[in-house]
Amino acid sequence: MIIAAGGGRRIGGPEALLYRGDQLLVERALGLVRETGCDPVVVVLGAAAEQVRDTADLTGATVVVNRAWGTGLGSSLRVGLGALSDADVEAVVVFPVNMPGITADALRRVAALPYPETLVCATYAGTRSYPMVFGRRHWAAIATLANADGGARPYLLAHKGEVIDISCDGVAEGGLVDTPESVEEWGLAVPVQRTPA
Repeated sequence: MIIAAGGGRRIGGPEALLYRGDQLLVERALGLVRETGCDPVVVVLGAAAEQVRDTADLTGATVVVNRAWGTGLGSSLRVGLGALSDADVEAVVVFPVNMPGITADALRRVAALPYPETLVCATYAGTRSYPMVFGRRHWAAIATLANADGGARPYLLAHKGEVIDISCDGVAEGGLVDTPESVEEWGLAVPVQRTPA
């Protein structure tokens, strides 16, 4: 599951429309998921969803829209898990589009335990981050407890003894693109926003 719903208020445009060269970050993320063989793929859009649909090549993904994207990560997580409720899968890999340092190697590392009871977090220098894996047994409770900015954090804290930490140091970088400085640091660009007619 790729979370690509954020409005990017601090960076000047929706996270799903950030791009490097001629590739949108959401397209890059989709390519990583395909490379690792995860299927099905859910992309959760929110801010500028129609513009993202018009601009990005999301072929092969199930695209869902979080109409409440402004309330934060928790609502996007609920929408994405809801889209997988009928899928024949035991676990889901989750990461946000605004982490361009995530690699296919990191996805493979955390997805090595795709079981219904799994809770896995990537770590960078010992700090938990994405990608994460949520086994199906946890989905309903994660959706219930997911909060605005923390996403699954409340559930993970309540079940910290069950979480498996997988170091992704050396194969990925865990930084978020959430400031103008980080946009520049990653060599990204924010598109000019269309204004309604």
